Amino acid sequence: MTLIWLVGRATGTVEFLRLYLIKMQQSQNPDLTEIRAFIALADSGSFTSAAQTIGRDAAIVSRRLKSLEARLGIRLVDRNTRRVALTAAGESYLAEVRPLLEALERADEHASELATGEPRGHLRVALPGSFSRTWLRPLIVEFLAAHPRVTISCETDNRFVDLIGERFDVAIRLGNLADSRLIARKVAVRRRLLCAAPRFLSDKTPILVPSDLANVACLCSTAHSDPYRWSFTAPDGEIVSVPVSGPLATDDAGLLVDAALAGLGVLRTTDWYVAAELERGSLRIVLPDWPAFDEGGVYVLTPASSGTTTASRAFSDWFASRLATPPWIAQGAPA
Repeated sequence: MTLIWLVGRATGTVEFLRLYLIKMQQSQNPDLTEIRAFIALADSGSFTSAAQTIGRDAAIVSRRLKSLEARLGIRLVDRNTRRVALTAAGESYLAEVRPLLEALERADEHASELATGEPRGHLRVALPGSFSRTWLRPLIVEFLAAHPRVTISCETDNRFVDLIGERFDVAIRLGNLADSRLIARKVAVRRRLLCAAPRFLSDKTPILVPSDLANVACLCSTAHSDPYRWSFTAPDGEIVSVPVSGPLATDDAGLLVDAALAGLGVLRTTDWYVAAELERGSLRIVLPDWPAFDEGGVYVLTPASSGTTTASRAFSDWFASRLATPPWIAQGAPA
């Protein structure tokens, strides 16, 4: 019975971990440090970098790799290149053993958490750039202050992050979600709205229904699939779409807000993005009884395949609590 045989039949299960530990106890010279050294070498591509990762010298990494290959009876690494490369067997072994080691490490973390009664561990977090800079920074700081045994590394970017492929533990995402591989928790609402500067509205015929937008300048976001057609939910629930046009179309949300403040047109945006301007009165809501379609929400996401640590649960609970009453609504956006 081999390790690969066990993985192939019970990957991801508690029974698998139990059988694996039994197998490790029965094997000749089993050593998880060998596996850790191999994974570090596979990830870094060099013995020197792998040694830095595991806190040992390159000779120890080489010795552990040789011991692992001898125990398995197969060559895992091709050493004939300037950067070490995995053999086909090494690639297969890495794909099977990495989730196993991660599961064992999570088990260690869970046991430590039970002992201390508080969340602990490291979280790799993906945050949406503009939203994070405006609303999430203080919440992250407060979370770390309240959970001293948790550490975080953040990537703040507006791009669509692949949590599983890029190995993130948790993410905050805006919009509508459809990825069944992710555990999604909606922690706040996010609404689209129309707004314009008071001086722009005072010079125009009142905008009472969406069709009136055909007669006024509109500021269009090319970040959307159809920037020149805006959709609304009518009071009776019907979806109404109208064509729009105007002096500016861009994927720069800040530029669109600046143009709206300058009185150049009506802007379709998100409530959290213009909450401060609405509070100050420098922008006013247009068509409040016709909410813009595709409202979406604010979600905390975790990969479904990796389970949920107490650190990620604490992270999710923290943001659900802090965003239960979204601060951007408190600052003046419509509830």
